Amino acid sequence: MINKEYNRCLEMILHHEGGYVDHPDDPGGETNLGVTKKVYEAYCKKNGLRPKSMRDLEVLDVAPIYKTEYWDRVKGDDLHPALALCIFDFGVNAGTGRAAKFIQKIVGTAVDGGIGPNSLKKIDEYVDKHGIEDVVKTYQSDRQKYYEKLKHFKTFGRGWTRRVNETTEAALKLIWLDKLVWVCYYGKNLLVRIY
Repeated sequence: MINKEYNRCLEMILHHEGGYVDHPDDPGGETNLGVTKKVYEAYCKKNGLRPKSMRDLEVLDVAPIYKTEYWDRVKGDDLHPALALCIFDFGVNAGTGRAAKFIQKIVGTAVDGGIGPNSLKKIDEYVDKHGIEDVVKTYQSDRQKYYEKLKHFKTFGRGWTRRVNETTEAALKLIWLDKLVWVCYYGKNLLVRIY
């Protein structure tokens, strides 16, 4: 069963990725709904599926790819939803190994590009010590600095910056929503904000 956090995050990813593109300066090459032809064909081969034309891809074709090749690799189900969104989005845009290395560097664990039990433990400890909002802001700031150093920033920088800003805003909203608790008092729902 796919959880609601994955679906919410995937919706944001698809908003950023858009539809079919084949930009000559994009190192990913032919892409649709954010999935490159190379990734799509490898997924089809691994799963015994017959590939469609890249132009014909639909959300139902790419959703399982995002789940297994990106969300599961960054351990999205094991992270706070706000941090999961940021790491998932960066993983889609720049590779799951790179996305993992950025959070590993921040929390001070082995920087090997694979989020496993040790990384998850360190992430939890770091979040407990510094707060999820600080971790999200630091991660996204480091991500923006990474983009600004890329040779294609002049071509794609405005879009990458918008993506970082929108993802940060969405992640901060998830944090805020996480702080809200519904309290049932004599059959009435009261909204209580917790700081």
